[in-house]
Amino acid sequence: MCNQHPFMLSRRRLFGAGIGAASATFLGGFALPAFAQTAEPATPQNAISPDAALARIMEGNARYVANTPSVKDFSADRAARTKAQYPVAGLVSCADSRVAPELAFDQEPGDLFVVRVAGNFVDDDGLASLEYGVKFLGVPLLMVMGHTNCGAVSAAIKVVQDKITLPGHLDELVSHITPAVEVALKSKPEDQLNAAIVENVRLNVRELSAATPIISEFVSNGKVKVVGSVYDLATGKVSMV
Repeated sequence: MCNQHPFMLSRRRLFGAGIGAASATFLGGFALPAFAQTAEPATPQNAISPDAALARIMEGNARYVANTPSVKDFSADRAARTKAQYPVAGLVSCADSRVAPELAFDQEPGDLFVVRVAGNFVDDDGLASLEYGVKFLGVPLLMVMGHTNCGAVSAAIKVVQDKITLPGHLDELVSHITPAVEVALKSKPEDQLNAAIVENVRLNVRELSAATPIISEFVSNGKVKVVGSVYDLATGKVSMV
């Protein structure tokens, strides 16, 4: 493939080689695997436009910030959720323990399809998860959400500026964030951390929007929108970037 997408690493290529056969199985009348089987209602809750999905979760964030959540009983509809899921949005979020997407957007279990990793970037495995959410669960909206005071981005800044080496597998993780940090630092911002956090979100939005073969097709057809945001740890407010 001439224009190999950055996500297409060795495992990704192996995944791509088998996706044709897998899709044929899915679409050829064979039963889906257990995790993909759904009992579709007359009108799934995620049968809405990307803009409507964005409005829904942002309205939920406003309730969260105001401390007036509508979701108070997390045990409701547990039995129904054993049969199917219809998430209204897919989220790429940091693994930071202070960030809780379902709470931040005042959504119930089953409403958000969340991929979490320190530094909120999309790698091969995260991409595959989001592809599944879009193609088989009908997710109309994808959001990359960074957050203030992100330790992973701060570590990436130190790696870039001080040429340090991190222990264990941390260097590999931070390597996914350093391209955004390098772009952000070129403009010599006063607040390096916040500039890098925003640039990291924007970079992943661009790459996710262009990710072949599934996400880019749904984006170009207008069935899916990819957006970016930053969660403020101090206020709980999610701001679009």
